[in-house]
Amino acid sequence: MAENELENKSNGTGEESKPDVGVPPELPEANESALRMEELQKQIDQYKDLLLRKAAEFDNYKRRIENETANILKYATESLVEDLLPVLDDFERSLKHRKESKDNDALVKGIELIYQKLVKVLEGRGVKPFDTVGKEFSVEYHDALMQIPRSDVPHHTILEEVEKGYTLNDKVIRHAKVVVSSSSDEGPKEPDQTELSTGTSGK
Repeated sequence: MAENELENKSNGTGEESKPDVGVPPELPEANESALRMEELQKQIDQYKDLLLRKAAEFDNYKRRIENETANILKYATESLVEDLLPVLDDFERSLKHRKESKDNDALVKGIELIYQKLVKVLEGRGVKPFDTVGKEFSVEYHDALMQIPRSDVPHHTILEEVEKGYTLNDKVIRHAKVVVSSSSDEGPKEPDQTELSTGTSGK
């Protein structure tokens, strides 16, 4: 019997034990890494979606603000115009009355009342004229049209106001056009703006 076993082994017909060559199981670390990658990808997708939503919301907000700003600028003077319309009505009534009546005194009085009404409307909006005659010239408030030699007043004193100046809430929105004194014995001349710029006060 021992001989048969040896013969079988020599002929290669005997059964030999073979190792198991199946696929090795995945390591726990690999499984955890894959799960972590999947979770991270989900978070990336969520943040990407959130970012797109926020970008769209900001774009809509930006357009809405731009439209609101455009409307504010477009209708910023609406309330002022509403206040001025009654003054315009008064002017129209005065012009109509002028054609129907020859009473010039009444017409002048009516115009004076309309003027006072207009001034009141503008003052209510912060628009006010400022005094100039007798004041020292200042480039912050005045535009000099001419210099006239005068010995009875200080140098750079405003002698005449050609056109009123106005402020809006203490900001100069129109300089007053004025005639300024000069200490020169020469005749009237164009103002030297560099020299006049030394003025300090205008109100």
